[in-house]
Amino acid sequence: MSVAKGGSGAVQGTLYDGNPEIGYRGPTACAAAGITYRQLDYWARTGLVEPSVRAAHGSGSQRLYGFRDILVLKVVKRLLDTGISLQQIRAAVQHLRDHGTEDLAQVTLMSDGVSVYECTSADEVVDLLQGGQGVFGIALGRVWQEVAGDLAELPAVRAEDGLITDGSDELAGRRAARKTG
Repeated sequence: MSVAKGGSGAVQGTLYDGNPEIGYRGPTACAAAGITYRQLDYWARTGLVEPSVRAAHGSGSQRLYGFRDILVLKVVKRLLDTGISLQQIRAAVQHLRDHGTEDLAQVTLMSDGVSVYECTSADEVVDLLQGGQGVFGIALGRVWQEVAGDLAELPAVRAEDGLITDGSDELAGRRAARKTG
C-alpha cells in the first residue's frame, strides 16, 4: 500500500517541533491516544511509533513520548478502528515521517480501505469522494486539538531529570525546588 498525495503545492517540513525537553510517560501517552499500554509497547518495539524524547534503555528505564508521537499514536488508533491493516498504517506513518507538512492542521487523511491519501484542501477531498476513492477521512487538525486538550490535563516530564512539570504533583515540585537550591 502506498500513501498518495491528494494534490500538489503543499509545503513540506516537519510534523511538529515541540519542546524536545518535555515528554510524556507511557501511561500518559496511552491515556491521550486512547490505546492500551500493550499496544504502545508493541508499536515502540516494532518501530511503528518510537518515542522521540527518550527511548527505553534497559530494565527500569522509561520511554518519553513527544506531542508529535502522541498525535501519531492517536491517528494510528483511529486507522485501526476503521479496519485498516497494520501494514497499511505503517506505510501511512512512514509517509507522514518522510513527507510531513508544516501545517499539519490542514491535512486530512482519506482512505478507501486499501490506500491512504493525503489531502490538503477541501477540493482534494471532494475529488477523492467523487472518484469513489474516499470512504472515510481523518482531519489531523482536529486530532491535533484533541491531543493538545488531553495533554493539557496530563502530567509532562522533563527528559533530563524525570520530574513532573505540570505543577500539580506537590512532591515533584518540592524535589525540583530542593534540586535547584
